[in-house]
Amino acid sequence: MTLYDSVRAITAASGDGLIDWTAVTEAAKAAVDAGELSLSPAARDGYARDVRDARARVGEVAGVDFDVPDTIEVQNRHHWIDANVATFERVMGTLEANGPNLAGLARVLNTGSMSVALAFLASNVLGQYDPLLLAESPSETHALYFVQPNIARVADELDVSEERFRRWIAFHEVTHAAEFGAAPWLPDHLEARMERSVEALGDGKLDRQSFRELNAAMTAVEGYAELLMDRAFDDEYEDLREKVEARRRGRGPLFELVGRLLGIGMKRRQYERGKAFFDYVVEARDIETASLVWEVPENLPSDAEIDAPETWLARVD
Repeated sequence: MTLYDSVRAITAASGDGLIDWTAVTEAAKAAVDAGELSLSPAARDGYARDVRDARARVGEVAGVDFDVPDTIEVQNRHHWIDANVATFERVMGTLEANGPNLAGLARVLNTGSMSVALAFLASNVLGQYDPLLLAESPSETHALYFVQPNIARVADELDVSEERFRRWIAFHEVTHAAEFGAAPWLPDHLEARMERSVEALGDGKLDRQSFRELNAAMTAVEGYAELLMDRAFDDEYEDLREKVEARRRGRGPLFELVGRLLGIGMKRRQYERGKAFFDYVVEARDIETASLVWEVPENLPSDAEIDAPETWLARVD
C-alpha cells in the first residue's frame, strides 16, 4: 500500500460518526510499513523469559502480587494499529454518542487526523501495557504488546544489544502491570475521568477538574514505574537512557511538532514530575511509603501535591 492509498481511504470516510474507524485503520496501515516480525525460537523464548523475570523482580521490589496479562503479543506495526484503533474507538464512543452528526468534510478531517496520529505512533512505540479501559467484556482485563520491528530498529540505531534493549522495555511495561495489580480500583478511577472529560467535550465544554485528576493519576503511574525500574532491572541501564535521550534530542523539527500535537511532550512531563515526586518520597521515607499511593484512590497525589511532595506526605503518612 502507498501514501496514495492512505489519502484515498481518508477522503472516502463515511458514516454518521465523528470518525470513520475503518478508514482510519486502512489509512494508517497504508502510511506505515508493517515491519519484519519473523522471530527465531530463541527470540520468542527471550520475550517470555523477560516478562516472567520482570514479574518476579518487580513483585519482589514492590511487595505486591500481580498477574501479567494473559494477552502478551509480539506485534508488527499493523498489529499495533489494530489494537489501538479498538482502544481509541472505545474512548471516543462517548463523544460520538453525544456529539452531532458531522458533514462529510469534518468527518474526513477527523479521520485524517486520527490516521496520522496512529501511523506516527505505530512507527515509534516500542512496548505498551494496555489496561483495556472501557472494554466491553469483563474477561478483557489487560494486555501487553511489544512492537518488534521498532525494538529491532531502535536497538540498531542506538548500537546496543537487541536482547538487552528488549529486556529493558519488558521490565518497564511490567512495572505498569504491577501498578494496576496493586490498585484494582485504578481502571475505574481513570475511566470515570476520561468519560467525564469526553462528555464535556461533546457538550462543547472543558472539564478542567477531570483533566487535572487524570493527569495527576497518569503522572503517578509514570513516576512509580520509574521508581520500580530503578530497583528491579537486573542490569545497569543509565547508558540506555542516555542514548534514548540523545536520540530524542537529535530528531528533526517535524518529529517534534507532530510529537507535541500528539501530547508526547505531556507524557514526558508526566514522567519527569512523577519521578521527582517519588524520588523525594523515597528519600524522605521509603518505598513502602511511596506505595501508599495505590492503597486507595484518596491517596493519589493531587496535581499540586506532585510538585510539593512534602504536603502529600503530611496528608497520608
